[in-house]
Amino acid sequence: MRSIWNGAISFGLVSIPIKLVNATESHAISFRQIHTEDGGRIRYRKVCELEEREVTQAEIGKAYEDADGSIVPITDEDLAHLPLPTAKTIDIVAFVPADRIDPLQMENAYYLAASGAPAAKPYTLLREALKRSRKVAIAKFALRGRERLGMLRVVDDVIAMHGLLWPDEIRAPQGVAPEVDVTVRDKELDLADALMDTLGEVDLQDLHDEYREALEEVIAAKAAGEAPPEAPEPAPGGKVLDLMAALENSVRAARQSRGEEVGEETGEPAEEAEVRHLPRGKRAGGAAKKTTTGKSAPAAKKTAAKKTAAAKKSTSKSAQSSRTAKKTASTPKNTTKKTPAKKTASRKRTA
Repeated sequence: MRSIWNGAISFGLVSIPIKLVNATESHAISFRQIHTEDGGRIRYRKVCELEEREVTQAEIGKAYEDADGSIVPITDEDLAHLPLPTAKTIDIVAFVPADRIDPLQMENAYYLAASGAPAAKPYTLLREALKRSRKVAIAKFALRGRERLGMLRVVDDVIAMHGLLWPDEIRAPQGVAPEVDVTVRDKELDLADALMDTLGEVDLQDLHDEYREALEEVIAAKAAGEAPPEAPEPAPGGKVLDLMAALENSVRAARQSRGEEVGEETGEPAEEAEVRHLPRGKRAGGAAKKTTTGKSAPAAKKTAAKKTAAAKKSTSKSAQSSRTAKKTASTPKNTTKKTPAKKTASRKRTA
């Protein structure tokens, strides 16, 4: 990749020679301006107002127009000698947590490549320090005629830099939010959460520019002398009168697109039907009936008869045990009879 800027990273007293490389590229299709009557190209010519003639690129320089309209020429030599330490240096001024950077500030992204073998060691040192600290470096640098703010972070094994807007270049969002009072119910938030969960996450690698692909189809058809493809019917739209219904329909449509079965009313996933076996006396007659174990009706009757006989036998045993217990309870206990003392004494006298 071709470098667009050469300089150094200033990390305290450590200087790291680097090359700045664009980290992104545009795949947008560009058009030329033509004369619609004959298809001729429309070109812009650079003309000197004083001489009223076209000039070449080598004759064109820079200048600053003052408020009164006067022109102050600025040469490349003037820019090279700016009293600015960041003219050829990416000067790191602080290290902060990444969440301190507002995404609104981010601009173009660049890769910083080590310039030569001597730069490998300090480059690696800074990269590993950023990894371990889990922070990003805030730096100042000059590019394309002005000083900029940058954020350095690690991408794989490379130090990347994002250009940042200055804080005073971010507009305050005044007058953008709705100016009416709106009450959002918990049920509406629950449906919005359900829709978010149903849509789920996405691998950004799977996303692509469908507009560019459609535009390429139109260009290919026109080049082949064919009619361009027809545009699909726009999605039905209109005012959202019932927010709850719109959310429920959105959840249902999202689940259907994922191949999930949904209920008719609430959009909830359809539950499997629960099979319950009716009691024996409530079954519909007619066809051969089966028990829950899969046995036919005659087999079920035999099983029931066996169970009944066993129950009767058990009952008779219980009854017999009960009678025995009653007899035992009614029989008096064997006790030793004692002879009265008077009768014993009279018998002795008779003898």
